[in-house]
Amino acid sequence: MALEVTDGNYQELLSSDKLVVVDLWAEWCGSCKGMLPTIEELATEYEGKAIIGKCDTEENYDLIDNYKVRSLPTILFFKGGELVDKIVGSASKVELKDKIEANL
Repeated sequence: MALEVTDGNYQELLSSDKLVVVDLWAEWCGSCKGMLPTIEELATEYEGKAIIGKCDTEENYDLIDNYKVRSLPTILFFKGGELVDKIVGSASKVELKDKIEANL
């Protein structure tokens, strides 16, 4: 299951030595909601290898402000606390897996 990423826990998560993938979404965003099942599947598939999470941007603003996110969905990839990659817009499971594998 994808971890809930919030203003209160994201800084601690980003300091992990594992790859951290954060899906930024909103309830009103149809494309975002369409990607949520894929994010859940990836969280299960990569359990123990990467941290896969989702952040509701309607309730949490710090992450989107700090990383200048202007479009949803956006998926951010962090390693060692640094932003190493991102996808803006919808992406297929294959595209997401490719990015995860490239950054593990």
